[in-house]
Amino acid sequence: MKWEQVSELARELPEVVEDTWFRTPAMKVRGKGFCRLREEGDVIVFLTESVDEQEFLIENRPDIYYITDHYRGYAAVLARLPALTVPECRLRLERAWRLKAPKALLQQLDAPATTTKARTKTAAKKPKAKPRSA
Repeated sequence: MKWEQVSELARELPEVVEDTWFRTPAMKVRGKGFCRLREEGDVIVFLTESVDEQEFLIENRPDIYYITDHYRGYAAVLARLPALTVPECRLRLERAWRLKAPKALLQQLDAPATTTKARTKTAAKKPKAKPRSA
C-alpha cells in the first residue's frame, strides 16, 4: 500500500480529514490524530486500544506490525505499508478512529443501514400541512 491509499480509505470514515501530526501527513477526526505516516515514508503509526492489542498484533503479524523503543508502553503500533492489505488497513483505521471519534460519530457509523433508510422514507412520507380555510 501507499499513503495515498491509506488516506483514501480513512476518508471513508465520518469527518476524517488529512492534516499533519508531528510534521508528517496524518489522518484526523475533529482535530484528533489516529494514524500518521512516519518520516521513513513506508511506515505508518496506528493508535491501538491498549498495549495488549499492540503486543497481540506484533506477535500474530510480525510481517506487518512492530514497534521501536519509542513506542514501548504506548498504545500504538507501527505498520509496514508494503505488507499492509486493504482489509487489514481498513480494520486498523476504523479501530484507531473509534478511539478518537466523539460518541455522536460512533453512533453515526454504527447506525444500521435499514434504520437510516427507514428514517429517510418516513421523512419523505410526512403529509403536507393542509391550508387553513378562512
